[in-house]
Amino acid sequence: MSDIRTAIDYAGISETLKHYLGLSGSPVAVKFAQAKEQIPEGMEELAEATRHCQMVSWARKDGRIFYATADKHACQGGAWALGLKEITPSLKSGEFYYKLGKFDTWAGCKRTIDRVPHVESGTTYATMYAPLEKTPFTPTVVLIVTTPRAMLKLAQSVLYKLGGRIEANFAGIQSVCADTTAQTYLNGRVNFSLGCDGSRKFSGIAEEEMVMGIPVELLPEIAEAIKVVTSAPGSV
Repeated sequence: MSDIRTAIDYAGISETLKHYLGLSGSPVAVKFAQAKEQIPEGMEELAEATRHCQMVSWARKDGRIFYATADKHACQGGAWALGLKEITPSLKSGEFYYKLGKFDTWAGCKRTIDRVPHVESGTTYATMYAPLEKTPFTPTVVLIVTTPRAMLKLAQSVLYKLGGRIEANFAGIQSVCADTTAQTYLNGRVNFSLGCDGSRKFSGIAEEEMVMGIPVELLPEIAEAIKVVTSAPGSV
């Protein structure tokens, strides 16, 4: 049973985004499953433990469709951000990122960790992944990895109806898990992030690419707007 009342043509929207943005790979459908019963019958369970950002890359580039329970999430920070595990003591205290040399002071690290968007621990049974055009589930969030130019067109599409401003919120750490997946789920707004050291190292986000999270509810509006803004006078 779908958990969204609005009928959305995921395959059609994926094709639109690929065509008008020149995407390398697919938009990625991600879902937070609160119980095993929410996982479609016959869906592959991930066998090896890896990181959320790597899972996104497998769906984006290789077309894989699968789900991952808490024990299959190798990155503790990512698993915490997605609601699969409790935060570790070293992450909570600021020790983890301080020892990695990411902050001048322990206090600065702690201030950042305290503001990382995260789903309530223990509320997520598994995360699910699929290329958008083939998704067998209703996504919670759709992730797009692409160039700044394409991100510009996505930003214009978000503002096409009502205008205003987009406020991106990120910290240079936990980009794919916290910034664009958890945060987008929690506040229902699009978010842009620059990618973090971990996601660029382990999931193949290229030097010239960024990450965007879109609430599934906004997909149809953005897909329609993208056709207009990419062909508007003065568009590059």
